[in-house]
Amino acid sequence: MEAKAIAKTVRVSPRKARLVINLVKGKDIAEATAILRLTPNRPSAAIEKVLRSAAANAVNNHNMDKSLLYVKDAYVDEGPILKTRLLYRARGSGHRISRRTSHITVVLGERQ
Repeated sequence: MEAKAIAKTVRVSPRKARLVINLVKGKDIAEATAILRLTPNRPSAAIEKVLRSAAANAVNNHNMDKSLLYVKDAYVDEGPILKTRLLYRARGSGHRISRRTSHITVVLGERQ
């Protein structure tokens, strides 16, 4: 049995979020939460929120034991790109500023 939680359109670059989410793959819930709390990177707060939501889903919806939960799979997909404004460049050209977003997914499993 597995439980999962998804956070969509989080205002964090997927590339930066993947660096943080790779730290918690395969870890127990308590260890993963401790790692995310002590990681200074900005995506760690959003990932911790999704992790807590997945744990609540596992306990409340699937009747799993919280002490046996571990991060079975965790990944970050690219969300929609917010094309906000133009950065003016040489010879009358311009570069668009892209604000990237992420879809964060955490899947929890129960150890035997």
